[in-house]
Amino acid sequence: MAHVTRNNSKLTLEGAEAALSAAKAHAISIGVPMNIAVVDDGGHLLAFARMDGAKLSSIDIAINKAHAAAIRRQPTGPARGGDEVSVLLSLGLAIASHANQTPIRGGLPLEANDQCVGGIGVSAGTEDQDVEVARAGVAAFRKS
Repeated sequence: MAHVTRNNSKLTLEGAEAALSAAKAHAISIGVPMNIAVVDDGGHLLAFARMDGAKLSSIDIAINKAHAAAIRRQPTGPARGGDEVSVLLSLGLAIASHANQTPIRGGLPLEANDQCVGGIGVSAGTEDQDVEVARAGVAAFRKS
């Protein structure tokens, strides 16, 4: 008989807070106040921080990056046609998915036991800074 259920790892609030705390610490270390969101594998918000001085316009972007990374099970960023970035494909996918996919870097999946359990999204710095802060959150999550 085929299995009709399976056991899945789930992201806990403690795990989300570990990622959030490490990301905040890294943002402080580089001197860039950030908006940081952590979501579960379905893209539902578990933890969020808007650091003092972070851009208000980046709140929704951080949440969107975390959501997109979790539900797509991959980092956010532009779509590619071969080795080159495809602006039309990137925009088309964002529009067609009702913004559930974003071509903006700074969202990374959180994985445990070889499966995606959530995502972290960071916004308010440059894309490179956002990715750097998100990576710090992922690294801390892996250790927790």
